[in-house]
Amino acid sequence: MLKSLTEQNSKPAPDKEFAIIADYVTNFITHSELAFSTARYCLMDALGCSILALNYPACTKLLGPIIPDTVVPHGVPIPGTRFVLDPIQAAFNIGATIRWLDYNDTWLAAEWGHPSDNLGAILAVADYMSRKNNAEKKSPLFMHDVLLAMIKAYEVQGVLALENSFNRIGLDHVILVKIASAAVAIHLLGGTQDDIIKVLSNVFIDGQSLRTYRHAPNTGTRKSWAAGDATSRAVRLAWLIIQGEMGYPSALTAKQWGFYDVVLQSKTLHLPCPFTTYVIENILFKVAYPAEFHAQTAVECAIALHHKIKNRLDTIDKIILITHESAIRIINKTGTLNNPADRDHCLQYIVAVCLLFGDLKAEYYENQFAKNAQIDLLREKMQVQENKQFNQDYLAPDKRSIANAIEIYFNDGSPTEKIQIEYPLGHLRRRKEGIPLLIKKFHDNLTGHFSTERIAKLLALFADQERLEKMPVNEFMDELRE
Repeated sequence: MLKSLTEQNSKPAPDKEFAIIADYVTNFITHSELAFSTARYCLMDALGCSILALNYPACTKLLGPIIPDTVVPHGVPIPGTRFVLDPIQAAFNIGATIRWLDYNDTWLAAEWGHPSDNLGAILAVADYMSRKNNAEKKSPLFMHDVLLAMIKAYEVQGVLALENSFNRIGLDHVILVKIASAAVAIHLLGGTQDDIIKVLSNVFIDGQSLRTYRHAPNTGTRKSWAAGDATSRAVRLAWLIIQGEMGYPSALTAKQWGFYDVVLQSKTLHLPCPFTTYVIENILFKVAYPAEFHAQTAVECAIALHHKIKNRLDTIDKIILITHESAIRIINKTGTLNNPADRDHCLQYIVAVCLLFGDLKAEYYENQFAKNAQIDLLREKMQVQENKQFNQDYLAPDKRSIANAIEIYFNDGSPTEKIQIEYPLGHLRRRKEGIPLLIKKFHDNLTGHFSTERIAKLLALFADQERLEKMPVNEFMDELRE
């Protein structure tokens, strides 16, 4: 009996998944112009979202140092604020503001997520290292390093999302942010390939966030800072490894005590394709509307119907919302909506607002706006239906559509035309149409916070790939100070 309880203590080789990610982050080189130009737009868009979030006290009350008036050598300036923070707390601040309004870029597969969440770690660590290197008379990091780190973080998060559905076991997608951020953060800190393996093992040993804060009946503001928390934790773990803390090479595969047995019920992670530049080149932008991405085409459908029904609201009998399975699991919601986080994850609320007003803005989720009785009257007339073809096209590698359709019936039995849109503005198939609007979004998000001259200067910088890539990270971050 005692013999069966004896543990074999020979040191195992690192789990292959750790080794593959570490090799990619350390050694992969790309000259893909599409990857780097898309990374530039992702950076621009994420920072615009970050600045816009500063208009919301629920967000800004969480920002700043843990202890007021803390002074940090080589500290990281938080965009749009006067805060200068250590890289761990800076990662939280940057990550939380980027994610706060659910307006940054998106990746949809078996798992969902927002790869620009990783910028919390990337910008914080890259800026800190640049300032530290300058103080030590060494070369700073450049924005080329930031864009390359973005490409790699997007790829790690996105490829892991392709066939690994953490949401189906109740875990939140920010686990993928922690994985990707930790891998690139320790690399930016000067860590070795072996250090990346160590930090990844510690990420998986951590307890992971439950998704309950994204779903009824508990939807709340944690969903807006969860990614900031994950990217900050990633930097903290990377920092510990740089200080000489150990790794746990079989953290995934260890029998009984490893992540696979404890969390995945003896299932394993799938890496369906090599890590390259696929994810960032196919990233989804929220070009015009601050809504959960599975609702983006529904927004476009509803706005297209606005002028046709705005004078017939009292005669509407039912509203048919045709969507895909992921949207039904995430944002199909009835009953009382208690806060902005509840509303921006409700397909029916989003569609009702767009039908009523022909537009969607972040402030439309706020409590005062939501008092409009017509919103709930329209919600009560909605029926959500699943379309199997939408489901297939959503997962098809050559399509990755996010389709929705809306059809409205009146009391006399007559319907509107059915408006169906498969690919949202931010999809790769609509890049040519979307990029000018993405630039306008950046301009609009900065308006009211920065001067006209400063906005023009930032737009000119983001329009020049070569100049941006050659800029030291600390100089770039100084351009974003309040």
